[in-house]
Order: sequence, then C-alpha cells, then structure tokens
Amino acid sequence: MRIAITGSIATDHLMTFPGRFVEQFIPEKMDRVSLSFLVDALEIRRGGVAANIAFGLGVLGLSPLLVGAVGEDFAPYRAWLAGHGVDCSGVRESATQHTARFVCTTDVDGNQIASFYPGAMSEDADIELAPLAGQAGGLDLVLIGASDPGGMLIHTQECKDLGIPFAADLSQQLPRLASDDVRALVDGAAYLFCNEYEEALIERKSSWSGPEILARVGVRVTTLGPAGARIEAAGADPVFVAAAPEVRKVDPTGTGDAFRSGFLAAVAWGLPLERAAQLGNMLAVHVLETVGTQEYELKPGAVAERLGAVYGEAAAADIAAHYS
Repeated sequence: MRIAITGSIATDHLMTFPGRFVEQFIPEKMDRVSLSFLVDALEIRRGGVAANIAFGLGVLGLSPLLVGAVGEDFAPYRAWLAGHGVDCSGVRESATQHTARFVCTTDVDGNQIASFYPGAMSEDADIELAPLAGQAGGLDLVLIGASDPGGMLIHTQECKDLGIPFAADLSQQLPRLASDDVRALVDGAAYLFCNEYEEALIERKSSWSGPEILARVGVRVTTLGPAGARIEAAGADPVFVAAAPEVRKVDPTGTGDAFRSGFLAAVAWGLPLERAAQLGNMLAVHVLETVGTQEYELKPGAVAERLGAVYGEAAAADIAAHYS
C-alpha cells in the first residue's frame, strides 16, 4: 500500500517549565496577558506533523511519500528522514523561505503553550499531487495533515478529483479554518483523525452532528489521551481501545502523530481497525516516553512484548507478522 503524507515539515524547539501555567493566570486580567516563563531545558528536534507521521511509517517499513515545502536548511533533515525509510521526492525546496518552526513550552501538568512559524510551508499549495502519484506508480491513500490551509484544501480536492482515498487530519489548523473549509476537508474522507476537543470543534464549525459526520466519512478515529482511542463508523458500534501504559511520562509532543503512524501502518498491512488503534497507541506511548517527536526507537521484540502484555498475544502475533 502506497501512502503519501502531506502537511507541515518543521524544526521543533521544545522547552519545559517547572511550574503550572494555570497558577500564573489572573482571571480579571485575562484581557491583558503578559507572561514570560523561565524554562529549565531546551531541546531542538526535528518535527512537523507530516514529517513525524512519515518517520513512524518509515521506521515500520512502509516507505511513505512525504509531501511538503521546506527551506534551503533542510538538507540534514532530509538525510535523517531518508535514512529512516521516508521517500522525500515529494518535498519541495523554497528559494526564499526557511523551514517551518514550532516553539513549544510544556508545564508539569503536560499543558502546552506554543507558536508556529510557517515559513516555506506557505508554499505547500504549489505542490501538485497528480505528478507525484504518477512517479510513485499510484497512491492508495493520502493523509491531508495540518499545513497551509490553502494547500490542505487544494490537496483534498485533488484527491477527490483523482479518486484517491484520503485521510483528513485538521489538528492544529482547526482554529484558523472557516466553516466551509472544515466541511470541504472532512466530507468524503476515508478516515477522519481528531482528538476529543477537535472532534467537538469540527462538529461545531461544520454544523454537522456526530452521526452526520459519520455518514460523510468512512471511519472517524478519536484519540482520548490516557483513555486510549475510539473508532466509529456509520451503522456500527464504537470500538474503544485502551491506551498502552507508559513506563515514564516525559513529553507529550508528537504522540498524536505517532498514533497515526501506527494506525496507518496496520491499515496498510490489512489488519483490523482494532489492531490499528492498538499499534497506534503503542507508538504514541513510545513518543510520550521520549523528548522529541522522532527520537524513539522501535525494537520489534520489545514492541511485540509490550503489545502482548497490554492487548494479548493474538494482537502481538498479528502485528509481529508484519513487523519483526
């Protein structure tokens, strides 16, 4: 199964604040917030939702096609991704912009305050999927990840015109998207990925109820944080998959992207959706236990052992048959 991942490709600047953000907010002064947080640590890591998802798929042996725009500073990052099984032939290098940058501070409760500089990502709309699909010998699925909103809309419409199944993953761009844009990005998706808050925001912005959305997409996959994930399809009972317990909690940045990597890998292997969510949860917990979104290591034996301990030996055997 040939999967293309569109969306942001960025450098992450990750910091930790040894206190609680909520303790610094004064309710009667929320209209004039002026805060600076003295952080304990700074980690500069590779990131961006598309690159994170592609990395996980590459590590699992899928050779995904990464699609996005970057700056002239991308060469070392390109080498890193290629070395982990990612096809970067769909990456466009800007002549004028830097690679996008994500700056995030996390407090002791796991709450985050972040900023995102788009840079070259603003040129994503200039990338056409049809030539890339031709070069790849066809595409079986395209994930439309958070990126320049214009690019997201163009790529979604391209998938519809070309008859390529697509997964909608609006995530960080939801606050900026207009109601008509949300409807255009969701309608007809084979998969809709979101967390609980995004699920509610999609329903509010689209003016579609939960059942109406399920009638317009193939499968809705909602991550529930410590509660795991919920899988829904029209006419079927929801499937709940418990989270994989962490050995230690280090940094939640990128856990959702890792979940998508595991989920899509299992889908590509032809495994049931329950197995897909189980593998997604397993990759997510690996990221949670690591600083950085692409710094985790997957050792087949250890992954199978953890899968068996959490989800049973049958789940471990099904996934190990494809990743060992």
